[in-house]
Amino acid sequence: MWPSASAMNSPVGDLYNDLTSAEKRRVAPYVTNTSEPVFALTNLPEVVKGALFSRYSRSPLGLRRLLLKEFLAAATESGNQGAHDGPPQLLADRAQDFYDRILDGFGDDSIAELGGAHLALENVSMIATKILEDSRIGGSPLEKSTRYVSFADRVGGEFRFFQEPRLMASAHRERYLAINRALFETYGRSIAPMTAYIERVVPKEPGTSGAAYRRSVRAKALDALRGLLPASTLTNMGIFGNGRFFETLLIRLRLSPLAEAQGLADAAYTELGKVIPSFIRRANPAHPHFAGFRDFELEQSRAIAGIAEIAAGADAPSGAATEGVTLVEYDADAETKLLAALVFAETAAPLPALRQWAAGLDHDAREQIFSTLAGLRRNRRHKLSRALEMVTYTFDLVGDYGMYRDLHRHRMLTQIRQPLTTRLGFVMPDEVRAAGLDADFQAVMERAADAFEAVSPEYPLEAQYLVPMAYRIRWLFHLSLRELMWLVELRSTPQGHPAYRRMAQEMFRRVREVHPRLASLIRFVDLADYPLGRLGAEQRHEEKKGADNPSSS
Repeated sequence: MWPSASAMNSPVGDLYNDLTSAEKRRVAPYVTNTSEPVFALTNLPEVVKGALFSRYSRSPLGLRRLLLKEFLAAATESGNQGAHDGPPQLLADRAQDFYDRILDGFGDDSIAELGGAHLALENVSMIATKILEDSRIGGSPLEKSTRYVSFADRVGGEFRFFQEPRLMASAHRERYLAINRALFETYGRSIAPMTAYIERVVPKEPGTSGAAYRRSVRAKALDALRGLLPASTLTNMGIFGNGRFFETLLIRLRLSPLAEAQGLADAAYTELGKVIPSFIRRANPAHPHFAGFRDFELEQSRAIAGIAEIAAGADAPSGAATEGVTLVEYDADAETKLLAALVFAETAAPLPALRQWAAGLDHDAREQIFSTLAGLRRNRRHKLSRALEMVTYTFDLVGDYGMYRDLHRHRMLTQIRQPLTTRLGFVMPDEVRAAGLDADFQAVMERAADAFEAVSPEYPLEAQYLVPMAYRIRWLFHLSLRELMWLVELRSTPQGHPAYRRMAQEMFRRVREVHPRLASLIRFVDLADYPLGRLGAEQRHEEKKGADNPSSS
């Protein structure tokens, strides 16, 4: 156990535990303890916590003393002396002034990472969720699942899809409404027959929990039919992020050519301004910095568009694509680089010398090293050294949009996607065909493709809202071996969606072909197929629930 500050027989202990009884009472509402060297802040606005931590890095004082001296003392002088009063506005005003000087005066952006917020965004399209999730560092998004929630119900007599304002005001209005409604109608009326088909081909076995079985069947049915949902489908998202993350996100949304993104920027700016105003002030179009961001993005877009015109002659496949994983680039010296980085911190040798050492290791020595490393892992959450980040791979990937949406959530990698279209063809799940639902599925997919081709010449970006999730998209991943290990092991688990399970399995196989020893470190990839993937997890949940509540069984 960490020794208490009072027990520390050192000047450091005295420095950080020098509060009088009265001062401790004053600071107590805002910290989890008033004397130990480890404590958390409570009951303070995010802007105050951030300012306090930033001042902390520039002061010889302990944090509690700093809170008293620079914030609470000012509140006392203003007459707001109650020890248990809520944080007075004066604290926020002082923090605001601090950020004005530091962020604008010195450009110290990192201090905007010292406070954060939880933001809920409801009734946003699946197109918008990808823009929201593109900001990867500093934020954690969570999105409503298409697996556990049916999207078949209507609200106010209408299905839940985004009525894109430019298309709704155009000559394409009726086409847009008709295709979206047709997709939702086909989705809704397919749920019952798909559920019945799955129950028929994968009947409940004796000893299996009825609740677990029903949930698994439901998830399997919704998984098979999610491709019918258009990219306009409205969903809900929750995002936790620090101030720097939200500033970047708001700027990206404001500069998007999509009306929905711009509307979300306005709404999010208003609400975040109520909790972390100082962190997002540069996302205001009236702020001097915003003009610089805007001009840079416009100039960069024009420059890249010009380069793309030069590249227009590159061979591009026409017609439908097949689902695929292409390993475009890998490092022939990957093992040598990994081994040298692995021992770097444990030696005094320079990196070039360690690489020379690693290059000289024979086959048997390498086999022994990688076998030892692999054997250390007991489950997929056991992550090997960051030395694995020295090895990288680049993949060209083609898969349906539903699959892409799942894999897009991995943040510790570089990913770039092409626009969503119907020109790469669509994926019809085997279950749809086997359940006798293929004719309806095929017909509505073709209608959606016709609508896309009619709308896209005039509204190329807005036409993406018409594309059902069954249609394919092309994107690239550039990632380290360490992130690949996490992605492949997580996305190949039995309860995963069959589509992204196949892609994760294929990514593993491509790496195993070129780096078999490195692939051996990925111990928990699951290459098997399962008729009812979620059943094992649901059954374990029911068994645990029964063990925790024996009277309920």
